[in-house]
Amino acid sequence: MLAEIQRKAFTTEEYHRMIETGILKEGDRVELIEGEIIAMAAIGSLHAACVNRLNRLFTKTFSDRVIVAVQNPICLMQYSEPEPDITLLQPREDFYATEHPRPEDAYLIVEVADTSLDYDRGFKLPLYARAAIREVWIADLGESCVEVYSKPSKRGYGMLRKFHQGDIIVSEPFPDETFNVNDILG
Repeated sequence: MLAEIQRKAFTTEEYHRMIETGILKEGDRVELIEGEIIAMAAIGSLHAACVNRLNRLFTKTFSDRVIVAVQNPICLMQYSEPEPDITLLQPREDFYATEHPRPEDAYLIVEVADTSLDYDRGFKLPLYARAAIREVWIADLGESCVEVYSKPSKRGYGMLRKFHQGDIIVSEPFPDETFNVNDILG
């Protein structure tokens, strides 16, 4: 007879204590997803280049209107604190020094996916929807497209729009701005 294995789900508070005490180190490539500490995939050159392009694009476009957070944590709920590739945050004088941003602080999250596409779609996207993140983009490097998800609910995102090379994205949180997919994917 096999014994039933009991898993312990870590809270964000316990996760932070692991970092504070040195169990997890600042450079460790991990994130907390639904109570589990998940090792993140290594960042390849194409992935890094796309994140760099997005960082430059958003920084130039928004100047001081948003905080462009690159691969920083966002506390979604008690058991999840992912580290999206890019998060556009509401400006705050302390730049979130006293606590990590929460869903209500985020205008937009972008995940760049080459080897992580199934994980980003299957695990992270539903988390973002349940946390009511208004809009999430997945830059799919394999298919050379940007998937734009909006209309979040507890069951997922109600709308998906796909943009390919040469297409122009108009983001719901920023309807006065346009983004050319070529500037994102290169």
